[in-house]
Amino acid sequence: MSDTEEATYEDIRRLNAFPRFPFRSTFVPGLAPPKIPDGEKVDFDDIHRKRMEKDLTELHTLIEAHFEKRKKEEEELIVLTDRIEKRRSERAEQMKIRAERERERQAKLAEEKARKEEEEAKKKADDDARKKMILSNLSFTGYKVMNLQAVQKTIFTDIQHDV
Repeated sequence: MSDTEEATYEDIRRLNAFPRFPFRSTFVPGLAPPKIPDGEKVDFDDIHRKRMEKDLTELHTLIEAHFEKRKKEEEELIVLTDRIEKRRSERAEQMKIRAERERERQAKLAEEKARKEEEEAKKKADDDARKKMILSNLSFTGYKVMNLQAVQKTIFTDIQHDV
């Protein structure tokens, strides 16, 4: 045999020596037969009764172990459900706070938008009023200037005619 075959054989033997999934029992049953003294009468009813008592005690220990395990599992389940409920309530509270903040932010944005629109409208109205005033002043001033120019022209022509 080569070294690799020996190593493989050793590995297989080692793996078989230790089971992959060790069975873990809560009790070790006594499988040894009851000792019967030599030369005495054997009372099979007594042996049967002792075996029944032993089986009954084993059954009671199994039942107790089962119910203790179940009780622990139920307690863990209760703890987990409490944690889940606590997380849900915390999450709901966080969502409520976030929604409130979002509403406040939206209200601020709407208020700011309305304020800007109002300022723009006021600015536009002021600009329009100023433009109208300038245009009306220009018209009036233009009339005066034209009238003044006409008067000056007539005066100038009169002066030239006189000379």
